Amino acid sequence: MSSEERRRQLGSKRAPVEDELAESFDRIVEEGAERLARSWPTVAITGFFGGVEVGLGVMAYLAVMHETQNHLLAGLAFGIGFIALLLAKSELFTEGFLVPITAVAAKEATLGQLMKLWSGTLVMNLVGGWLFMWIVVAAFPQWKPELADAAQHFVDAGFTWQSVALAVLGGSTITLMTRMQHGTDSDPAKIIAAVAGGFLLAGLQLFHSILDSLLIFGAIHAGVAVTYADWIGWFAYTLIFNMLGGLLLVTALRLLRNNALIQERRDAAPEDPSAAR
Repeated sequence: MSSEERRRQLGSKRAPVEDELAESFDRIVEEGAERLARSWPTVAITGFFGGVEVGLGVMAYLAVMHETQNHLLAGLAFGIGFIALLLAKSELFTEGFLVPITAVAAKEATLGQLMKLWSGTLVMNLVGGWLFMWIVVAAFPQWKPELADAAQHFVDAGFTWQSVALAVLGGSTITLMTRMQHGTDSDPAKIIAAVAGGFLLAGLQLFHSILDSLLIFGAIHAGVAVTYADWIGWFAYTLIFNMLGGLLLVTALRLLRNNALIQERRDAAPEDPSAAR
């Protein structure tokens, strides 16, 4: 058997792994284009529910922390929030780095659509999370010490190299979690990726602009000596370095890896992607 015949037997690309990467790439582009084609009301509602559903993970995190005072165990519990996001098909702002950007790179969507998705999702994640944490604090006032410790861990950190590194790792971790979930058709594997991502983010107390904002909101609701000004000071730089971590450490490298596939999609894409959907 010639090398060419063997290559054809193994797959339509250079190797079976290349076929799998191509299939994963196609899933990412199609999902990204679908998400970016949403209307403003749909973006807002999906983002709101994303904030509420990730709040389930925060609630689980606080429950385990209250009983064990162990961040690693609580981090495992937090995975419930990412499982809820996965199965309910909601939207978390920091999940929007790899999938939508790949669709834009492939000319299946526009930068304007990306800005709409990002801005609407970010605002509504925070609104949904703020409201959900108000309910959580009313239901479980005994969690005030855990909320105080969590909030002060973030807002008292200050703008240091360690804080920057924690925010970069937070953004890259959740973006890689998204990539792992799109690399498989197996629902159990996607759930494992969600639990792993939750463990790393919450268990290691990485800085995450949405997840940790909910903890700070909960502390404010509970009457802890933390203010919205404290939150904004922390949130501003955390958001920027979450984005840099997700965009540079994961998304940009994946786009480079899939450059040939992106070019194929660009060549076949319509002149105006937003008008084609």
